[in-house]
Amino acid sequence: MKRRAVVTGLGLVTAVGNDVATTWQSLLAGKTGVARIAGFDLTDMAVTIAAEVKEFDISLRLDPKLARRADRFTQFALYAAAEAVADSGLDLAKEDRSRVGAIVGSGMGGVRTWEAQFGQFIEKGPKRVSPLLIPIMIPDMAAGQISITFGLRGVNFCTTSACASGAHAVGEAFRHIVHGDADIIIAGGSEAAVTRFTVSAFANMGALSKRNDEPERASRPFDRERDGFVIAEGCGICVIEELEHARARGARVYGEIAGYGATGDGHHITAPDPEGLGAIDVMNRALAEAGLRPEEVQYINAHGTSTPLNDATEVKAIKSVFGAHATRLAVNSSKSMLGHGLGSAGAMELMVTLKSLTEGEVHATVNFEQPDEGVDLDFVKDGPRELDIRAALSNSFGFGGHNSCIAVRRAD
Repeated sequence: MKRRAVVTGLGLVTAVGNDVATTWQSLLAGKTGVARIAGFDLTDMAVTIAAEVKEFDISLRLDPKLARRADRFTQFALYAAAEAVADSGLDLAKEDRSRVGAIVGSGMGGVRTWEAQFGQFIEKGPKRVSPLLIPIMIPDMAAGQISITFGLRGVNFCTTSACASGAHAVGEAFRHIVHGDADIIIAGGSEAAVTRFTVSAFANMGALSKRNDEPERASRPFDRERDGFVIAEGCGICVIEELEHARARGARVYGEIAGYGATGDGHHITAPDPEGLGAIDVMNRALAEAGLRPEEVQYINAHGTSTPLNDATEVKAIKSVFGAHATRLAVNSSKSMLGHGLGSAGAMELMVTLKSLTEGEVHATVNFEQPDEGVDLDFVKDGPRELDIRAALSNSFGFGGHNSCIAVRRAD
């Protein structure tokens, strides 16, 4: 029999809460994390809003000394991993550590550290560049530090595929477990790229909303007046476990990861394929591996970036895959409140999908007021909504044409 993978622990650091419970309640309440940027000087900035993590203190869960040798994105990952492991009830001291791994995605890695050290290089010369720059900034260090902190000797690597990074990390963890390479993997995505330099770059390419005077209304997926995404930081980490291993220790299960799709658009460095071919294929692959018919799915946590092209293309792809059933799906976008966490987005949104699966409730897509032409699914305008969910999809698409879809279902 094919091995099966379930999620037994969740951890979140987001713009609306530094743990799962707070984030979940904030989403149900329609609370947005988007606000005027507080972390740096906004002089001459075209975009002055973001979804920043607030009041973050790594010492609440981990040795504060870690902060001196870890970029903010790695700190988020360690913090969320500590929550996920505690939530899972695992006693790692009793596990074969060679069968426990870590896979954590990041699109940008330690860009804050790089930016600060490049400033040192320009102002004070090469000798003032920190010898720790490289091991702090490289994107794989979130997974590496989790492995070191928890003493894991199993599979350990990073996925970097822009905004699909976190979803790909979870999908690859699923693959390693069902193929027998591991019994437990700590997986997800982390990002801390809200910096003066990075925000300027995204703004100059026209990707970001410039609704600076109304930050709480700026992220508006699928709405006719959407004008770009709102950059965010954060992290989502989960404990993925082989089903029989979880059963043997009496673990609480959030849901089963039943299928995973990964495709490429082969089209453009930033724009999605206009016909949504990669998105169509990736959803079909996830459904096929899960053994799900389209009509057996009740909910999709959409990529839903709040950009004109991505939202329209995703809706076109959903309609193609689900046909008449598309209008009966509940479709929402967590980015409407969390902002777009880049490489962390897919992982954070999968955590939300699993909470919806277990709680029987979906949050609203806030700021969705007027449907665009052809962008006309049930976007949970008035939420939260009670919903009996037996199976759901979580979509993630990234610059470069990277597509990921994860199918989850109730583990009963």
